[in-house]
Amino acid sequence: MGELSTWCGEWLGSPPVRTLFERAHLSTVVGLRLADGREVVVKARPFEHRLAGCLEVQRRMHRAGFPCPEPLAGPVLVDGQGPLKGLAVTAEARVPGGTVLPPRPDAPELFAAALARLTAAAPSVADVPSLAPAPPWNGWDHDGPRLWPWPDDLDVDLNDRPGPGRLDETARRVRTRLRRAALPEVVGHGDFESRNIRWNGDELHVVHDWDSAVARPEAALAGLAAAVFPAGGPENRPATVAETERFLTGYARARGRRWTREESEVAWAAGLWVLAFNAKKASAARPDDPAAARPAEEAPERLRRAGA
Repeated sequence: MGELSTWCGEWLGSPPVRTLFERAHLSTVVGLRLADGREVVVKARPFEHRLAGCLEVQRRMHRAGFPCPEPLAGPVLVDGQGPLKGLAVTAEARVPGGTVLPPRPDAPELFAAALARLTAAAPSVADVPSLAPAPPWNGWDHDGPRLWPWPDDLDVDLNDRPGPGRLDETARRVRTRLRRAALPEVVGHGDFESRNIRWNGDELHVVHDWDSAVARPEAALAGLAAAVFPAGGPENRPATVAETERFLTGYARARGRRWTREESEVAWAAGLWVLAFNAKKASAARPDDPAAARPAEEAPERLRRAGA
């Protein structure tokens, strides 16, 4: 813990005395108790310029009273010689408690209302540093010459692996639909999955993973979440068409305005993009992964609703 202890002493004013938890995926995340009694979460991941915007979004959301961890330091690009070298490191206050929402009939409406609350509280795009480029599961407008963006956690070009089935055609159609959308962008959360959200009964307790802050049309943000909100929860699956519809209806009710036809199509297209991307990535990692085939059955209906 030597380099991490030094970092905490320099940027948080107190060294750690106990490790509470540690996990790693796209980021290395360590929960620590500091010598001064505070409990913090320190994250280290490859540097991206967009992280400054993400942290500013999180800071403003916390100041606005939205339930998210308070940022404490960073992003700091470490230039030492240890395992943190070249990584961007941040720290936030630890928010314990809350649970992942268990399966329940009104889950789509609860998640939708929480996301609508988040989007309403978010700062404007002009008030924060750039959040571009969006993560690849939001990345239908990536600047690469081919269909698929580079995946976030695999060292493989998805464009070199055709299929499965008509997945590439599906993604191409929704990407075309999304790129011709003419809707203003707002700041929101691009990975609004159950794994990143904690509840106290019906009450939202905390939303994590603010590295996934993005600037997207509001309809696209709602559509992304409507397609994947159960992921990482007890059932750990994408939403069905019926659940997606209920989520989008609940979101419109929570914001007090119905979707226009353009917004509705963009919402369904964004949801199908993330489902297709996740399936494509699953097929690249494990060709026999059943997750790779999940979007195929519902794709025609989702394409119809997307106007694609």
